[in-house]
Amino acid sequence: MQTECTSAELEFEGLGRRRVAGRFDGGRMTPDGGALLLREADRVFNVTGRLAACFVDHRDPGRVEHGLRTLVAQRVMSLALGYEDLNDHDRLRRDAVLALASGCEDVTGEGRVRERDRDHPLAASSTLNRLELGTPERAPTDRCRRIVADPGAIDRLPVDLFLEAHATPPREIILDIDATDDPLHGRQEGRFFHGYYGRYCYLPLYITCGEHVLCRRLRPADIDASHGSVDELMRIVPQIRAAWPDTRIILRGDSGFCREAIMDWCGVEGVDHVLGLARNQRLCRRIGKALRKSRRRSAATGRPSRRFREFRYRTRASWSRPRRVVAKAEWLPGRHGGNPRFVVTSLPKERFGAQELYERLFCGRGEMENRIKEQQLWLFADRTSSATMRANQLRLHISAFAGILVSILRRVGLRGTDLAGARIDTIRSRLLKLAGRVRVTVRRVWLSFPTGFPLQEEFGQALKNLRAAPAPAAQVRVPP
Repeated sequence: MQTECTSAELEFEGLGRRRVAGRFDGGRMTPDGGALLLREADRVFNVTGRLAACFVDHRDPGRVEHGLRTLVAQRVMSLALGYEDLNDHDRLRRDAVLALASGCEDVTGEGRVRERDRDHPLAASSTLNRLELGTPERAPTDRCRRIVADPGAIDRLPVDLFLEAHATPPREIILDIDATDDPLHGRQEGRFFHGYYGRYCYLPLYITCGEHVLCRRLRPADIDASHGSVDELMRIVPQIRAAWPDTRIILRGDSGFCREAIMDWCGVEGVDHVLGLARNQRLCRRIGKALRKSRRRSAATGRPSRRFREFRYRTRASWSRPRRVVAKAEWLPGRHGGNPRFVVTSLPKERFGAQELYERLFCGRGEMENRIKEQQLWLFADRTSSATMRANQLRLHISAFAGILVSILRRVGLRGTDLAGARIDTIRSRLLKLAGRVRVTVRRVWLSFPTGFPLQEEFGQALKNLRAAPAPAAQVRVPP
């Protein structure tokens, strides 16, 4: 049954003697024609199929209308298209193009069993919700929540996709590690008040390599930022080394991760580290002379002045041995004053001098902020409103896989175009949000796009690039 707002006539400002009116009665149309590019990107690495293989489905096959892969793909695709909430699917379930992109063969919904479901090819929010709420203990016998995720398999999959994205093993990779806040507005499990952020939140941990998100671990906020970092590194680094045994690995992070446990693990495992070091009086005294020189130079020129120094340093209690520290002795003009910064590293000065290590290597960690921004602002990883941490962790996973899908479109499909370096929100607004009319015949599904679409060449080039990309060498078994 259509709601009143759907069937009602909408009155706009008139045009001369003509009335201007509208209705939501255009029939089989879509605002997301670019979802077909996501479908082609999904074909390259079979992202949604392999993610679906990380779930166990205890449903009765004879009573299932929406297969597991279709449910997973619908959820991932919709996040990539900008629909952040499950409630959105109560209307999105009618979209034939989203159904096509999700692998649903009955894109019109005419074959649905119940009359009230006709013309609705996709699942509603109540069905999609079952992906999040199933638990291993109850799923086999529960009445509705009979789908359960395998957390270990989901954790391994992003690293596998990262490895497959490289034709040859790189000589060196940098793993960035950081934590961020995920604000909470309810009474979710694991909810705590964080004094630094000044609100109730989660404190998720991210590990990335370039544009690839390798880890997103949801954690309560009553812990140190580095909590659990070694456990995640112990999982990720061996998986990378099993495929790339000769690749050098550098761990990079801010001072929140300058912990003896992390640095000691890096030393044992042969992983180099470049970590921020919180300043203290002892460190500042070591660069006092350089800082005074920067102050005089800044006063004379009216511009920032910086000098770099390095020395061996050891804390009085927490570090097991002395380590190389690189210092930036910077003075800023006006009221800003001194701005000293410190970095501790295992890299020798023969490979990286003090200035190069700080400015080129350590400051490059700012790129990770873009990955976190993408996850939380445009892939809605902060929509953690479910009651349990298990369900919210799965939402975090699904947001990451939506980002992987758009990243494949950007890296493979948009190669050689002006959008090759575009942000996710730019790709979505300029390429994926493409209106179209859908017509289904016996032999074809026709899509009619606007004649005046300004990015027709980029759209066509992206499709050409994706169609030419080779399929995965080994297809993972996908549940029906």
